Amino acid sequence: MRSSGFLASGIRRRRLLGACIAMICVVNGAAGADDPLAAQRAEFLQAYGQTAGTRAVVPEDSTTLKRYLLFPYLQAARLSQALREAGTEVPAALDQQVATFLRAREGEPVVQDLRRNWLTTLAARGKWQDFLAFHQYANDDSTLRCQGFTARIELQRLAGLAAQVSQAWLTPRSLLECDRAFTWLDSTGGLNAALIEQRVRLALESGNADFARQIVGRLPADRAGPLLQWAALLENPQREIDALVTDPRATVETAALLAGWTKLARGNRTAAKQRFEQLVRARQLDQRVASPFALALAMALSWDRDAETLKYFARVDPADFDDLSREWQARAALWARNWKQVSRSIAAMSEDMRRTARWRYWAARMAAREGKQATAQQLFESLLTDDNYYSAMAAARLKRRITPNPQVLPMDAALLTSLENQPAIARAHELLRSGMPDAARAEWRFGLDALSTPARPQSIHLAARWSWYSQAVTIATAERVFNDYALLYPRPYDAEVIAAAQLSGLPLPLIYGVIRQESLYESEAVSSADARGLMQLTPETARRTARQWKQPAPADASLFDPAVNVMLGSAHLKELLDRFDTQLPLALAAYNAGPNAARRWLPAADTDPDIWIENIPYNETRTYVQRILWHTVVFSWLQNQQAQDTRGWLDAVKP
Repeated sequence: MRSSGFLASGIRRRRLLGACIAMICVVNGAAGADDPLAAQRAEFLQAYGQTAGTRAVVPEDSTTLKRYLLFPYLQAARLSQALREAGTEVPAALDQQVATFLRAREGEPVVQDLRRNWLTTLAARGKWQDFLAFHQYANDDSTLRCQGFTARIELQRLAGLAAQVSQAWLTPRSLLECDRAFTWLDSTGGLNAALIEQRVRLALESGNADFARQIVGRLPADRAGPLLQWAALLENPQREIDALVTDPRATVETAALLAGWTKLARGNRTAAKQRFEQLVRARQLDQRVASPFALALAMALSWDRDAETLKYFARVDPADFDDLSREWQARAALWARNWKQVSRSIAAMSEDMRRTARWRYWAARMAAREGKQATAQQLFESLLTDDNYYSAMAAARLKRRITPNPQVLPMDAALLTSLENQPAIARAHELLRSGMPDAARAEWRFGLDALSTPARPQSIHLAARWSWYSQAVTIATAERVFNDYALLYPRPYDAEVIAAAQLSGLPLPLIYGVIRQESLYESEAVSSADARGLMQLTPETARRTARQWKQPAPADASLFDPAVNVMLGSAHLKELLDRFDTQLPLALAAYNAGPNAARRWLPAADTDPDIWIENIPYNETRTYVQRILWHTVVFSWLQNQQAQDTRGWLDAVKP
């Protein structure tokens, strides 16, 4: 564990080193009255970059560097570097240096990585006294928490330990780092059969059959049997359900049967439909007991827009519905053009759900279909000030243009100046300018926690002033500031977007809409799927797009260059538009979920676009399409200050 933690931090520093070298050139060029910290920043980055490799002789730091507000980050990096090289042979003097630094900066973000690294080495060396002196049970992750248990066992500080270890035991996943503590709990008689069974059930309820099997052997056969059957239902639901249908007298826990059935329904809809009636008859499930099984199948079928979805929803007891399942019942009814069921489903939702823009819009659509034009118009008009996808759709239904409703967040210059001079916020700014955004975010959160309620929204202005747009939007969302469009819909990449628009023929507002939704303007953004940059392109997609558009083959690192990324991202979106007959909702869905998924979702006949979008099975993709469509309205309005015509959004989605 120690080596992997240090390896990760080493990789981060090596990646940062290249950024540091580039940044040194920038800050040297920017030195002057407008950037009084430029020289200190350059000296800091030079020294900080050296902490990525093997330690050399550290020169005496200048007085200027020592006074620099990020100097503690250099100290922490050097101490982590020394710990990394020392391994398990850490000199006492180094331990003392780390302890002194941690005490001096207690609670500050700068100590967090160092503290974790040092605690890991203390645990590896069995220095439990020092470990507990710096251990924070409530804040540390599970690994350090488990090591804290070991420390207390070794030092015989056992008061309250059994309860904490018992709580840690109740996790649905393997926790190898806690084996020492669990062995101790077992030796005290605290790890009884009830606690073991509780953990097995947690594992099964989370679908972790493999881990459940690892620990179920500690139970007597009569208690283990039903749990092993549950595991088998998760591992091979079709086989086990067929066996229970064949032998109706075989006992099975209802929760286990439902878990296996749910997995079968999600993994093989056809097989589940074929077996539903057989299961109900063989197990003699009355209407009430069969209801959750019908609901599991109905939900799975609704994601496939299956024609039989509503039949299974009809077999669900009202008590088993929640807002989520009512939403999917309504979507299935929309797909089936069963307007009466749409109205019934919306009426059965909670009041909070019915009041959302989504379901007010659909209530308006249903009222219009039922000939209740006055009600429909009233509902549509109530949406026009909500400022979202449904507002724009309502305007289209009313045959009106839509104008966003900006709400300017007033700027308090004095408060903003005070905020900018707050130490943690000042460090965040300097970290951002030094190419260390993760550390900047940590300092920003630390500083924001200390702010008064009136000051927090002002920090949006500050982040925007620094061109830290992702942070500005993040804070605005947390503070429920949505409609200051000049502040929250900037256009920092006009040159790149204009060039991409000229190549691809796409409108600028659409390109900016994708950039805002994909990366929040973060040119260095990387997803878990290795999608990179402003428009989140994978290297493979970028290379293929470059070939098709006769552009230079991009290196992986060049996808962080806005000019390269926006050009290729726009070209890729244009390809998808061409592939899907210029249907923008389909192209956007394909951009997010992949063209194969979008192709699977094609309707069999012309379909209202709002119905098609509402029935996109992936929540992320549905939200993605709706938000980008709204972003295009805002960016277009900001561009020309004219009301926007969204009637084109009503064009049918074609097969």
